[in-house]
Amino acid sequence: MELPRIIVNFKAYREATGERAIEIAKAAEDVWKETGVSIGVAPQAVDLRRVAEAVEIPVFAQHVDPYEPGARTGSVTPYAARDAGAYGTLLNHSERRLRIDQIEMALSLARRYGLKVVVCANDPIVGRAVSELGPDAVAVEPPELIGTGISVSKAKPEVVLRSVEVIEGIVYVGAGVSTGEDVRRSLELGAYGVLLASAVAKSEDPKSKLLELAEAVLTFE
Repeated sequence: MELPRIIVNFKAYREATGERAIEIAKAAEDVWKETGVSIGVAPQAVDLRRVAEAVEIPVFAQHVDPYEPGARTGSVTPYAARDAGAYGTLLNHSERRLRIDQIEMALSLARRYGLKVVVCANDPIVGRAVSELGPDAVAVEPPELIGTGISVSKAKPEVVLRSVEVIEGIVYVGAGVSTGEDVRRSLELGAYGVLLASAVAKSEDPKSKLLELAEAVLTFE
């Protein structure tokens, strides 16, 4: 299964919790079947297994801790995420930062248990540094634009261009991505795909929004 072009992070939004998480994931699956554009979802840890069992699309853990199974109360281990059906995991999201040594250990364990890994970075320089650890992809998201609805591809296109220039491998971009135009512009600037959250997770009609985003990918291709 290839890395998806679109990854939707459900964060801890009320609108993307429990049954609603499954509904959004199924909407993403429907759009994938209708358009052929791969879409991944990242539900909360408490919903991970239910979502993974409900759909065929890639399901990501929002985070894993750099630990093997054991006496680690409150932790989400890579082993547990894989056992719950995760295809991959995000690491080092701006809302769940890790030290570089923790990223390295979590990445190593995630790989051991067969998880794909997308490491987040707040700028191209950090993105370059974490890319040297060998993740499957790096997602660059300027934190000041996250949740604003102002896309990085519009507000800071130079961040996308620089990320693609200095990071070896697959590059996602995110922060403020909310429309098909944002997706199209990100791909034109050289990104492989986008990582976004509220535009889909909090949408009253997530399928329509996902169709808009997927159609932008098709237009670019």
